[in-house]
Amino acid sequence: MADALLSPSECEALPQQLPGWKLKEGMLHRELRFADFSEAFGFMSRVALAAEAMGHHPNWSNVWNRVTIDLVTHDLGGISSLDRTLAERINAIAGPH
Repeated sequence: MADALLSPSECEALPQQLPGWKLKEGMLHRELRFADFSEAFGFMSRVALAAEAMGHHPNWSNVWNRVTIDLVTHDLGGISSLDRTLAERINAIAGPH
């Protein structure tokens, strides 16, 4: 998959294109809440499989029913097309939240 750093204007448009996401400290950021730990962990497992298939992995954490995700392409020094694609896949996995 081709990877390209997004321009500042492309980054600014991401929150409108990706429901639930915002820009925070130079990264794409999303916080999700689930019914319980099991549902949150199941979500993370599905995202992990998608991320591994892409070779692009999120910075994330889980506390009980909450999952916090930050996306950035460290080797490019910013938000890239891979981050946008992974955010789209995460939204598809999360469903309506």
